[in-house]
Amino acid sequence: MRIGELSAKAGVSRRALRYYEEQGLLAARREANGYREYAEDAPLVVRQITGLLASGLNSDAIRRFLPCARGVEPELRMCPELRAQLEQRRDELNRQLNQLTVQVGRLTAHLDRSSTA
Repeated sequence: MRIGELSAKAGVSRRALRYYEEQGLLAARREANGYREYAEDAPLVVRQITGLLASGLNSDAIRRFLPCARGVEPELRMCPELRAQLEQRRDELNRQLNQLTVQVGRLTAHLDRSSTA
């Protein structure tokens, strides 16, 4: 299937598909006329990629662990390396969340003080 059809089926932009290809996440065959031709399972692969991106994984991690993905959600076959990667990313996001919570509290305190002055 061509890029426009894949874009419509997978619900992502053509630009995103080209980016996934550049990152080595999605394969396309080039026809003689230069058009990209994607495999029939490409919509599923794109949904897996977007699902993993939405989970906070970066392109490098997705490239390594995409073969572990099953289904649309995707469900991941867990192995020790993948578990360590997911735990590391979760911990990193929790640290960022804690930092944001502190910042929100400080901003709120400034606003509260300024409204009483």
